[in-house]
Amino acid sequence: MIKFSVVIRTYNGEKYLPELLEKLRSQINTDNISWEIVIVDNNSTDNTANIIQQYQLDWKKHFPINYYFESKQGASFARQRAMKEAKAPLIGFLDDDNIPAPDWVASAYTFGQAYPQAGAYGSRIHGDFEVQPPENFERIAGFFPIIEREQQICFNHGLSNRLGLFPPGAGLVIRKSAWDKNVPECLQLQGPIGNSLAAKGEDIEALSYIKKAGWEIWYNPAMEIYHRIPKTRFERDYILKFFRGVGLSRYWTRMLKHELWQRPFMIPVYIVNDFRKLMLHWFRYHNVIATDVVAAGERELILYTLLSPFYFWKNWIVKKRFENKP
Repeated sequence: MIKFSVVIRTYNGEKYLPELLEKLRSQINTDNISWEIVIVDNNSTDNTANIIQQYQLDWKKHFPINYYFESKQGASFARQRAMKEAKAPLIGFLDDDNIPAPDWVASAYTFGQAYPQAGAYGSRIHGDFEVQPPENFERIAGFFPIIEREQQICFNHGLSNRLGLFPPGAGLVIRKSAWDKNVPECLQLQGPIGNSLAAKGEDIEALSYIKKAGWEIWYNPAMEIYHRIPKTRFERDYILKFFRGVGLSRYWTRMLKHELWQRPFMIPVYIVNDFRKLMLHWFRYHNVIATDVVAAGERELILYTLLSPFYFWKNWIVKKRFENKP
């Protein structure tokens, strides 16, 4: 019986996959854990499939590598496909630009056994930067995501619960039973599609359903991964586009915290508060927006969070009109 599944979601990942697979091949403390690797190719156009096929041939004596092609682009479609294909009750997700520590599989499996009420739990994520991050990067590091907390956190309690925080999708482990019973087949947020960043927030949406069903959501610093971040991620155009995508998802992820009858009352509260944040940010940083990429990214996040209800409603109206066409 397979006890743990490692899922790799990849899109044009030929550059990074070989090192990731080698790190998984050399995992330690897994002698008593029967585990597999599931690779979901999210419509790649490069040499990804051929690379995986070669590793499958080379690893016949090791744990299995199972390859699946998902033609519907979007991180949520890739994750849904992975949840269907993975055989284990605990499913750990790595992106193709993640490098796990030698004991990541063992640490992830052990935590899941020790905390049976954990529906999902995230990893400690170190940055592996191609170039030096911009000044004041620590203000936005959690979005990339770089998570360096040393203490365990349960997101169901305290400040994390009040703020609606969740661990990021990279290095996230999900309990299959928690997902199958609570996460809808089709999520509102599809996640990044190719190079587009306009539908981010799919991990928060899925975890919101799991948490709302009564499962605990945790952060486990004993599970460590490294996140490769190329220099292009620090370019101004990318950062602005990235934070616009995050901001536009905020309306929906916020509404998931509230009952249906509460949502009409909460919308104006959020709008007023976001407008206040935008004004405060302008007063503090308007003189450096042109040169400070971190401040510019923060502004885009607040602005597009403010605009997110209108963006969501517009898309909803367009969708309904399309569905009602004869």
